[in-house]
Amino acid sequence: MTLASWLSRRLLALLPISALLLLLVPAAAYAVSVSGTVTDPLGRPIAGAIVALVHDGQVLKDVRTGDDGSYLIVSAHSGRFYVLASGHSFRQLATQSFYAGTLDNVQQNIVLEPEWVRQAVVVTATGAPEPQAQAPGSVTGIGATQFQNRSTLIDTLRQVPGLEIVQTGERGGETSLFILGGNSTANRVVLDGVPIEDVGGRFDFANLATTGLSDVEVYRGANSVLYGSDAAAGVVSLTTPRGSTQFPSLLYEGSAGNYDTYNNQVQLGGMMNKLDYYGGFSSLNTQNSIPNDGYHDVTSVANVGWSLSARTEVRITAHNSDSATGVPSGNSGYSFYGIANDGKQLDQDSYGTGAITHTLTDKLHGVVRYGLVRKREESEQWYPAGNLIAGNYYGNPVTVTGANGYSVTGQALLNYGTSSGTVYPWQLALDSNRDDLFAQMDYLHGPHLDVIAGFRYDNERGVEKEPVYTFREGLARGNYDYQAQLGGEFKSRFFYTAAGNVEKNGLFGTVGTPHAGASWYLVRPGRGIHGTKIDFNFARGYQEPTIDQQFGSLYAFLESNGGQAAVSKYGVTPIGAELSRTYNGGFEQSLFSQRVTLRGTYFHNEFGNQIEPVPASLVPTLLPNLTSAQQQQLLSFLNNNYAYELDLNSMSWRAQGIESQVDYGLGRNVYLRAGYTWLQAAVEHSFESTECTVTGTTRPCTNPNFPGIPIGNYAPLVGARPFRRPPHTAFASAIYTGKRWSGVLDTAYASRADDSTYLGGDDVTGGNTLLLPNRNLDYSYTKLDLGVTYQLKPSMSFYTQLDNLTSNQHISPIGYPSLPFNFQTGMRITIRVHK
Repeated sequence: MTLASWLSRRLLALLPISALLLLLVPAAAYAVSVSGTVTDPLGRPIAGAIVALVHDGQVLKDVRTGDDGSYLIVSAHSGRFYVLASGHSFRQLATQSFYAGTLDNVQQNIVLEPEWVRQAVVVTATGAPEPQAQAPGSVTGIGATQFQNRSTLIDTLRQVPGLEIVQTGERGGETSLFILGGNSTANRVVLDGVPIEDVGGRFDFANLATTGLSDVEVYRGANSVLYGSDAAAGVVSLTTPRGSTQFPSLLYEGSAGNYDTYNNQVQLGGMMNKLDYYGGFSSLNTQNSIPNDGYHDVTSVANVGWSLSARTEVRITAHNSDSATGVPSGNSGYSFYGIANDGKQLDQDSYGTGAITHTLTDKLHGVVRYGLVRKREESEQWYPAGNLIAGNYYGNPVTVTGANGYSVTGQALLNYGTSSGTVYPWQLALDSNRDDLFAQMDYLHGPHLDVIAGFRYDNERGVEKEPVYTFREGLARGNYDYQAQLGGEFKSRFFYTAAGNVEKNGLFGTVGTPHAGASWYLVRPGRGIHGTKIDFNFARGYQEPTIDQQFGSLYAFLESNGGQAAVSKYGVTPIGAELSRTYNGGFEQSLFSQRVTLRGTYFHNEFGNQIEPVPASLVPTLLPNLTSAQQQQLLSFLNNNYAYELDLNSMSWRAQGIESQVDYGLGRNVYLRAGYTWLQAAVEHSFESTECTVTGTTRPCTNPNFPGIPIGNYAPLVGARPFRRPPHTAFASAIYTGKRWSGVLDTAYASRADDSTYLGGDDVTGGNTLLLPNRNLDYSYTKLDLGVTYQLKPSMSFYTQLDNLTSNQHISPIGYPSLPFNFQTGMRITIRVHK
């Protein structure tokens, strides 16, 4: 017998046995295995936790974790899954859905939250998901339930310690965010990991709809290591929802309210095998309470994810907002004029992301993400509203009283006349575009060491143009950003982060920043008063100039117009990076078996080389070789080109204080939060103070009706507080969730703040009689809001949102009346298309 014949007979004999084995173990051959560990927020394993694997809305299998918190679930199914986990004294948690095919091994590590205290998994502190209890910085997570009845995030952000929201006017008015004494441009705003603020950091929260947002994180402190330029004071991270049901789910929401306010919203989401999808659309229209102050916003959102395998996912998101608002107040507040200007501002903001995430091994993860930002702002005015006086148009006679008790009476300049060269109608357009490429690798060596390395390239372009005057300026910046970070923990008690960043900016060159933080649990959380943590955080940050600031560089203007003497005299430098340095250290204490959490943080921040505006009326005096007629001609040229100010890096201030918060889980239905922030900020250097001291002129520094009181027009003087940053802010919130009724009661408080009327040189004689002393110029306010929802049945609910219950008119800065008591009432309908 040949060898070939012998092998053939043996194989034929084994065929029946092989077939029998295939029949007996088909499930094992084509199984999906899901494994991982279940831990508490400190990383300690939870033994005996119940873990269930859910597929197509059905629980396939549930197991209990072992002593080390590990679990393993094997299933013969494939497709989309998610994991449910719960444990004694811990709240039930559902993971994000994931795809798994035959023979796939999927790792799902789960962090359970305490039953009473609400702690989230956050990413802004370290760039990788981690429990909030381990984060070394001040981070607050905001869930969708906290802004469920609201069309924007403005009032929800008032419920975060250390933040001050400033909205200039009523709904749709430009809204800025100040974090722990920093500028409103010093905050990085990221959507699905992509920076979306204007070039230079300016971001208007008034046009950010809650449609298409699932949760928000706010990080207080510089974090330029992970987020680069513009993260000099803090980071606001926004996330787009994903489809989460095995069938299409359609949600319609419609409401109406006073001031001709109408809001409609449609959302659709679901999952199908390897695909998950979400789409949202909303339309908001209102007339507000001031003439010519109508506002509308249309927002569209899409999020589509495709799992190439259990380890690789491709995701594309898109957001678009088209808004238009009246500008009845001109360059300052409506109350300064008593007459509505005939202007409008239009904004079109488009954001897009494309990301590939891949798990190379259980310890090595990577992401490559492309971000697109296209922002266009256009201001329009059809005719010069106001009273014609000496060739220019002024408001009606008004009396303006500040919170400090000082008052002025007069008529303020509203529009320049055609005799000075201004042409009507006019348009001013500002484009801000960004293409962002980001790559990151995360290697988890073990609990003691997690290594993150990343690279970002930003291509930024900006254009400012005025067709009437054939005026157009453009810029382009290419920024390269390299980052590395180490982190880890020891014995589930000590957690640390150490990181560094180097960016080569297309405008101001190379800059590097460090970041370090640590948290140490003196006593781990448990029963009674157990749970004492202390933490420390240090970082440096930097901020690039906005498009306006780069185009309006005082240095460039003086250098090209014979002002070298002023450059030398005042130390004027080319426009460059603003710098920050932040320290904070604090404690966290749990009480009553983690039903109550107390937090307190001391912060000490320094903001240097900050960009300061110099009013156009002052610029001609810096060119002493010009005659009076030539100086007036130069001033008219600047005003007609909307260069109402020029800019330079000349200001610095420090900001220190205490940020505190208490959370109380009162049963399973009531959750209470309250916070208080004390901010002590003082300007250490400003050009406006230097100019007043060196030249001896009083024109930009005083009002003749208040002799002896120095006044900063465009900027605060040395020793004063930065504008619009009140020393005392507080909030309180009560959240009730029942079977049918739910509600949120919010209150926010801010003390008086320093500010300016910005009307220097704007009275009928070109003088300063409309300036008011800066100290405590803005009024204090208390804002009270109530939202109530009634669930009639699972597919239908009714809600009412009542805002500004006391009709407080001083929530906005001086000159800008706030929207009085307003309400919206509506209904939600959910339609689910089952298989």
